[in-house]
Order: sequence, then C-alpha cells, then structure tokens
Amino acid sequence: MRAIWSGAITFGLVNVPVKLYSATEDHDVKLHQVHDDDGGRIRYQRRCEVCGKVVDYEHIDKAFDDGERTVVLTDEDFDALPAEKSREIDIVEFVPTEQIDPIRLDRSYFLEPASKSTKAYTLLRRTLEETNRTAIVQFALRQKTRLGALRVYDDVLVLQALLWDDEVREASFPSLDEPVSISAKELEMSEELIRSFESDFEPERFSDNYQDQLRRLIEAKLESGVAIGTEATFGEKPRDAGGGEVLDLMEALRKSIDKSRASSGQESTGARRSPRATKPRGKAASG
Repeated sequence: MRAIWSGAITFGLVNVPVKLYSATEDHDVKLHQVHDDDGGRIRYQRRCEVCGKVVDYEHIDKAFDDGERTVVLTDEDFDALPAEKSREIDIVEFVPTEQIDPIRLDRSYFLEPASKSTKAYTLLRRTLEETNRTAIVQFALRQKTRLGALRVYDDVLVLQALLWDDEVREASFPSLDEPVSISAKELEMSEELIRSFESDFEPERFSDNYQDQLRRLIEAKLESGVAIGTEATFGEKPRDAGGGEVLDLMEALRKSIDKSRASSGQESTGARRSPRATKPRGKAASG
C-alpha cells in the first residue's frame, strides 16, 4: 500500500505522527465502451456548447448553476479562499461508540504510526478499546474539510470519514404513519424465524457472484479467440512487419476477426462484422 497523506493525531498536548492509507479498494472489472459495429473505442470530448470547440483542461473553469443563473469560478477565486492545508487529525471529543449510526459512515482509512516509537499510538489505541469510545475528529483531505470517527480495527487505528449532518436525508414516509396491528403470536413467530438464521458474520464466506461470472465470461472469450487486437480499437493504422505497407483500419479489423474465427473453427466471411457476443450486456455495458 502507498500512503496518501501524512500528519499527526492531536488532542491536548499529545501528538501522534501517522501515515494514512485507503482501507478499501474496488474489485469490479474495469470496462470501457466500444462501437458494436467495429469494436472501436468510444471517446468523449469536452466540447463548448457556445462555440462548438473542443476545450483543453487548461481553459476549463468551474461554475455554479442555480437553475436560472450561472456563477463562473476561476482559479484566482479558489486561490482567494482559505486553504485547507492542515496536517492534523484534531480530536474534538470522545463519544460512546454505539452513538455513531452506521448510516453516517463514509470512506475508511488505516493509520500507521509514522515515528520510531509507537508508544503514543499504542496508548491511544488501547485507551479507545478499554473505554469503548470513539474519537470524533476534524481533518482536511484532498482540499476538503472533513468530519471523522477514529476507532480501532483489529490492532490498527482506523479513521472513518463521517457524513456531515445535512448530508443524511430525513427518512419520512407517509405510508409508515398508518397504524398497523401486530399480534403477540406474529411477533413470536417472526423472532423464531430470525433465530433460525442466527450466525456469526464471516465476510470471507461471501463473494461478488456477478463479478466472478463476468471474469469467467471474459476468460472464456479470450480462450476461444473471440477478441480483437487492442491496438485496433484505438483507430491506429498498424504497419506490417517490414514497416512498409500501412493497412486500412477496417481491413485490419476484418483480418483479426477472420483469424479468431479460424482458430475457433468458425467459417470466415471476411466482410462480416464481429460477433454481437463480443459486446458486454446488461450492467457490464456501462463504464
């Protein structure tokens, strides 16, 4: 893992140097969009709706739109704002752990001691464990001021970003205001059903079946030869081995498809399009 931030946990006169690491990662297969006719990559352009020109990042500002008016904010405007460059995770209070509702939890980060002596780090960790308390902290990360919960995970301190209070919506549903009569027998049977499913949570027992099957699908297509050369999807014109003749893109695609069909025992038709089966379907088509 690579540290994405370094600083110190502070409370009172105590200073605990730490390094911060992302505690989670995305395991989804990375997909991109292609043209179903020839397999070419689909690209998106940053085109101005006023002049119609494609705009480079260096000429793009940010703006706020209230529905009727737009306020453009330049780099100079952002430079005038107070910069959030603090390297401190400032503990503001310690609260009972059960008071933090999981709905408020956001991204998680591991904290590693950054000094030769780990005594202050270990002392803070042990204190949180013994008191069953979670530290509420404020910190700055990636130009944003954040609220967080500092707690213990195994033998490591974990910083869990918290949503601000106005970022959690109110759950108000009129249908739940209607009175419902539940008998003692119904409640008893419901509790009995829950007890029949009781278990200890073992996360390793669960896997993402969709992603597992998607990977197997991709591997099967690769093994059967239902694929085209990646260079061809970028619209480049590959040269032959001698470096002389430049092949037409569509001809290169047709030859790639003919070759893959021949290797899989299919009859080559030359000018026919690539099989529709090469296009990801459903959720896999996005991204």
